[in-house]
Amino acid sequence: MNAPVNWKQDALEILASLRTYIELQKLQGIREFPLTAAPVRETKQVCPSRNKDALKAIREDMGDCTRCKLHASRKTIVFGTGNPDAGLVFVGEGPGYDEDMQGEPFVGKAGQLLTRIINAIKLDRSEVYIANIVKCRPPNNRDPQDDEIHACIPFLKRQIEVIQPRIICTLGRIASHALLETRESITTLRGRFHLLGSIKVMPTYHPSFLLRYPEKKRETWEDLQKVQKEYFNR
Repeated sequence: MNAPVNWKQDALEILASLRTYIELQKLQGIREFPLTAAPVRETKQVCPSRNKDALKAIREDMGDCTRCKLHASRKTIVFGTGNPDAGLVFVGEGPGYDEDMQGEPFVGKAGQLLTRIINAIKLDRSEVYIANIVKCRPPNNRDPQDDEIHACIPFLKRQIEVIQPRIICTLGRIASHALLETRESITTLRGRFHLLGSIKVMPTYHPSFLLRYPEKKRETWEDLQKVQKEYFNR
């Protein structure tokens, strides 16, 4: 005789629990409930970049390089870092103290500023590639000399040939002169694209220069906005 009453009570409790569950879901922003289970999305296998292996081969070709006198005082060869398939490459002149210690380009104060510049154009360091004209630190951070550039730049050109970026941003006078093979001043070169084969090159001021002359940051930002527009305008 009590069975129908118990059944009704159980049904009311189930409905109350269901109502509570639905209200909790609504509080979390869920408005619809699928009638069937959602299909499992197939995960695509990401193929490793062939460029990574090609860049590794170039580094192996360098070996424990003694092709110029910079090897005598260096601690580490600073080869380059970043995305081996990057559409944008930044090129500086040479490693400094922090880079020589850590083996990675642009990790000191100038590197921190470069990171902020990259972030400002809506990119991350992991999305670009960063290298230098010479891969060993010049003593006392002096400018690389012509014979040192001549000995080292073939490796940078091979890196660029492998990566095939659409854009290169040269940082400072020395990097711009070495890649573009010109002696025009950086103030004349900056602000417009130049061609290195089919690659567009935008010279701008070096981050270390901006630390000494912050008033030049505005011009640098103008240059990088052009790089940003060209990069995203595919």
